[in-house]
Amino acid sequence: MGKLLFLSIFLFSAVNAAEKAGMPQLDTEFWVSQIFWLTITFSILFVLLSKLILPKISANLETRKSLILENISTAEKKRKESESKIKEYNVIIEKSKNEAKDLINQAKERLMKDIKLKKEALEKDLSSEIQKTEIEIQELRNKAPEKINKIAVETSTDLLQQLISTSVNSSSISTIVNDLSTKKISKYYGN
Repeated sequence: MGKLLFLSIFLFSAVNAAEKAGMPQLDTEFWVSQIFWLTITFSILFVLLSKLILPKISANLETRKSLILENISTAEKKRKESESKIKEYNVIIEKSKNEAKDLINQAKERLMKDIKLKKEALEKDLSSEIQKTEIEIQELRNKAPEKINKIAVETSTDLLQQLISTSVNSSSISTIVNDLSTKKISKYYGN
């Protein structure tokens, strides 16, 4: 109650001060017209806001909300699609790696088979060459004493002819060389 009394005293003193100061808005004579125009102004402002501006704002907010929800759902679908694509790509990559390993292993096996076949062929060729060479060596070995005897006979005949200055019977020298060579052959050739 004290507040109401204080407010009324304050308004009365303000009105008296306004009348003395000349402020028309505080003059009680103009209060009814001021309240009338205040009501009309705020009514027009309320109608404009409620019928024109606020529906546009609310429609814009609804459009924005639906667009955001649509974008979120689209993003979720895209995320799921990308995850499935990543899984597919990982499966493809793993499959490709396995295929590459299989191809490498197959190529290795083929290469090892080729190497083995070539090695066997080379060893076969080498063994046949070794056998041929051993046969040739054996033939040369068998013919060597004969050739050595022939050379020894010719050399001995030439030496004796030069030493005694007469012709020498090559058959007797040949028998001597043959006798000596048969004795020494077992020593060199192990026969």
